[in-house]
Amino acid sequence: MLRFVLCAAFLVCLSCASVAQESSSGSSTFQAGPTGLSSPSSSPIPAEVSAAESAIAAADWKTAEARLEPWIAGHPDDARALFDAGYVADVQNRENDAAALYRRAIQADPKSFEAHLMLGLLLARKGGLDEARTDLAAATQLEPGEDGPELKARAWRALARIDSNTDPVRASNDLMEALKLAPETADDTLMAASLAEKTGQYDAAEEAYRRVLAKDPKSEQANAGLAHILMLHKQYADAETLLRSALKEIPDDTALTAQLATVLAAQDKAEALPLLEKLHSAHPADAAITRMLAAILSDSGDAAGSDRLYATLLASTPKDPDLLVAHGENLVRLQRFAEAYAVLESATELAPSDPDAWSDLAFAASRTSHPDVTVHALTERSKFLPENASTYFLWATAYDSLHEKKQAAAYYHRFLEASAGKYANQEWQARQRLQILEK
Repeated sequence: MLRFVLCAAFLVCLSCASVAQESSSGSSTFQAGPTGLSSPSSSPIPAEVSAAESAIAAADWKTAEARLEPWIAGHPDDARALFDAGYVADVQNRENDAAALYRRAIQADPKSFEAHLMLGLLLARKGGLDEARTDLAAATQLEPGEDGPELKARAWRALARIDSNTDPVRASNDLMEALKLAPETADDTLMAASLAEKTGQYDAAEEAYRRVLAKDPKSEQANAGLAHILMLHKQYADAETLLRSALKEIPDDTALTAQLATVLAAQDKAEALPLLEKLHSAHPADAAITRMLAAILSDSGDAAGSDRLYATLLASTPKDPDLLVAHGENLVRLQRFAEAYAVLESATELAPSDPDAWSDLAFAASRTSHPDVTVHALTERSKFLPENASTYFLWATAYDSLHEKKQAAAYYHRFLEASAGKYANQEWQARQRLQILEK
């Protein structure tokens, strides 16, 4: 169940992350859009540039370019014309041309608010977040001229999106600066909720998500975010009610359906498995959904079915330690111990702080006559998890195989104390070995 919940949380986070991390291409936060095409300078606008801007206002890009190109050829330091040309290239998705023209505009006029803003937005769309942040931060310190506070708020909002990836506290401050300049939007509330969640302010996050849902019950992000909060609080029944209601408004939503499967599984409801199977059938190439189905199949006892899915995933990402551990666990359940041992050795090399990997390796090693590896694996596991009856037995049998009689006897005794009648066969074996070891 734990591995299933972790897989589900991964998919849920993909949905929740979109609230605060829309730095990919296509995010409206970073798209080129109307800028007003104003200039902080009060100098007269040349006729050719003015005509080009009229064409831009009418979305007549060819006419704008025909006006701007000869003008810029004769006036290579005209910051306004350079910005206009960059904007025309930007809205036509000629990103490299646009970036070069915006940079020339900034070189000609380092105080060009619009050029810094639009270059920052463009770079963010392309994934150059560090460089984008530099230009967006510069824009927040400049006067936007006739464009007023709305555009400066846009710069602060874009900074908040970028900072949310690495520094949610700074991102919250960025968002507050934006809200000083422009009214709060639903996207702002969603971002505030996500940032509050990242900083552990779950009550504030819940309140924000509920505010959005009060105005827009169909908000996928707000429903997913609130469900995630309820799941963190283990309020699975409440999360189930919320998600079922949301899916009536947004049928077949992938993230919400995955969350519903998660809460059903957390409540040991049989509906979880067919729901995930249906979801996987609809999205067979979705790795996150495949992980979830593989995990729940494993939890339900279908190690073979689960492992077929893990094998598919590992074909694409063979060095994913979580997948290797899950694959190794299935191999142990299928009693393919030699294969499990090899897989889990690789997993512990890739993820030395994963206690599950060490636990599974210890068991696989004990079944493949590697007592020295069993001892090593148990030693590493003990750094993260307390001992239990099963680990005591593994310690005992490993030391027994290594002819370390004193240690073996000590661990057999610890096993018998912890077992308390729960493992009859192993208890019989422990008592038999103690008779021999303590003669």
